[in-house]
Amino acid sequence: MHIESGARSDVGRVRKNNEDSFRAEPSLELFVLSDGMGGQASGEVASALAVETVVEHCRDAAEENGAPEFCGEPIPGVSDRTNRLASAICLANRKIFEAGADDPARKGMGATIVACWITDRRLSLAHVGDSRIYLLRSGSFEQLTNDHSLVADLVRSGILTPQQAEVSEQQSVLTRALGTQPAVEVDADEQMLLAGDVVLLCSDGLSRTVTNPEIASTLETYPDPQKAADHLIELANENGGEDNVTAIVIRVAQEPKGLMASLSKLWGGKK
Repeated sequence: MHIESGARSDVGRVRKNNEDSFRAEPSLELFVLSDGMGGQASGEVASALAVETVVEHCRDAAEENGAPEFCGEPIPGVSDRTNRLASAICLANRKIFEAGADDPARKGMGATIVACWITDRRLSLAHVGDSRIYLLRSGSFEQLTNDHSLVADLVRSGILTPQQAEVSEQQSVLTRALGTQPAVEVDADEQMLLAGDVVLLCSDGLSRTVTNPEIASTLETYPDPQKAADHLIELANENGGEDNVTAIVIRVAQEPKGLMASLSKLWGGKK
């Protein structure tokens, strides 16, 4: 299975600094995105610490000389790789909380996080907060994560409609985030990927300003993941750019068929 990816982050048209951080690690097939919060430079610190911690923990776990100590309780019903991704996010929460406790200027800083780790055809995903992961498959566009926010809880309980939630002044109120408590509950899940699938990780600077049909149309229109990510950022800025915005686009390439597949194997075997 061949994976292609593209990513971009932008400060937007209103904010003075970018509190989003991301890492795409194609060699590990690991993709991580975090949206920081806390004011001044604290949000930048929290998101960068979150991303670097997850990447380092997962890289260490992938090496043959033994996995690092597991953080948190294992999640039943998912693979070891998915549990390891959740462990990395648990560790990121601890580091952000401790960093905030040690520095009064950064007390209360936090971050959201979404992460994907691909093994063969299995997509391991984990998240905390309201950054999102979407899947586009054969024209169907689905959100794979559930926002940890007040308005999302109100929608799920039937108190608000999705339309009311979109204009609520409480959209930014999170019910779960990294760094605000010594421990955090991490949501984790798995999906089996198919050829042609497109996975999107994004901060709320995209999901709040660009509609689902616009996002899906962009992912279908631009086969190149980098061009798709670039266009999504442009759309967010055209729609006001009120927040930092980050997008990581991952595409599962179609497998060659028939004669071309045979020729590709033949050519690939020649030195």
